[in-house]
Amino acid sequence: MSDPVFRFIGEATRGGIVAVCDHASNRVPDGIELGVSAGTLEKHIAYDIGAAGVAERLARRHGIAAMLSDVSRLAIDHHREADSDGLIPTTSDGILIPGNIGADREKRLDDYHRPYHKAMETWLEQINPGLILSIHSFTPKLESKPDEERPWEIGLLYNNDDSAALHAIRLFGELGVTVGDNEPYSGKELNATMNRHAEALGRPYCAIEIRNDLITQERGQARWAAIIADVAGRVKLALESA
Repeated sequence: MSDPVFRFIGEATRGGIVAVCDHASNRVPDGIELGVSAGTLEKHIAYDIGAAGVAERLARRHGIAAMLSDVSRLAIDHHREADSDGLIPTTSDGILIPGNIGADREKRLDDYHRPYHKAMETWLEQINPGLILSIHSFTPKLESKPDEERPWEIGLLYNNDDSAALHAIRLFGELGVTVGDNEPYSGKELNATMNRHAEALGRPYCAIEIRNDLITQERGQARWAAIIADVAGRVKLALESA
């Protein structure tokens, strides 16, 4: 289709490490009127701030090819199951998204969600990766929960398969990083993309959440991409030697 849904960066190596970024963009496709301000589209509810920059650097500087969404999570959330209430959010972190009330769910699934996941499925089948990195970022403080502390610099999320995550938690900790184990929220509740493309098929993965104030600028994105690439390489080695 002519309206971009995703983009690829870098050439994947069969059996190597790849990255996916479900919330890389705050772009709202033509024809979708969300009824929110331009300022709202710069907030964490519209996309994962800094995550695209980290994923791009993983691909361009560290040889970890990446697939990035090119649609705002406010238009449709690629990191939700097709039947999820949060697929087309009508509110997010206390902000009303009036244009999504009564939205044509099937059209958005057909236009964006299904093509995105079909392309990911095909890509991963072709390269059979040894490790998938799912790159996200989280806000230091939710507007709807101002008293909730989120002290972690990085979090590793997982549902049933914690094999890669536990290695990564240990390795990040050894580097002096403040690591969340299934924080700032649990992958047992929210792990849609990795449930579908990794756990269901026995593929190792690390679902990584980076606190977004650390990666708003290019310097931070480069720093965390280098740290993640180093840890990911060692996680893959640990899995292969187990």
